Amino acid sequence: MPMLAGLPAFLAYFAGSVVLLGIFLVLHARLLPVAEWQLIRQGNAAAALSLAGAAGGFTLPLASAIVHSAGFADMVVWAVIAGAVQVAAFAAMRFLRRDVAGALARGDMAEATVMAAGSLILGTLNAACLS
Repeated sequence: MPMLAGLPAFLAYFAGSVVLLGIFLVLHARLLPVAEWQLIRQGNAAAALSLAGAAGGFTLPLASAIVHSAGFADMVVWAVIAGAVQVAAFAAMRFLRRDVAGALARGDMAEATVMAAGSLILGTLNAACLS
């Protein structure tokens, strides 16, 4: 079937991007000295918002890497570069916002919103630079 000729490539890119997102989330969780996933399981909306922003901030450049890559290996290289930029950006925001971990643990939605928005803003710029 000619209409399904691209299915193997779709599955490879999709699976690869899910794995890359998982790796990014693990690295992101290690940057915070607080158990973000545990806070989320306890119903902490601030931790959930911050994590969602970080994930969104990474998936924007990841999607750009998928669209603009010359092949699967090229996409992985650019996704890793984009992920490193996002991790560095998050570390910088964390440095500027000294008590992020404590604020998220307390459920501070203002702090979570700043972190989520910062991740999305920097992710958008990161994605645009990949084109």
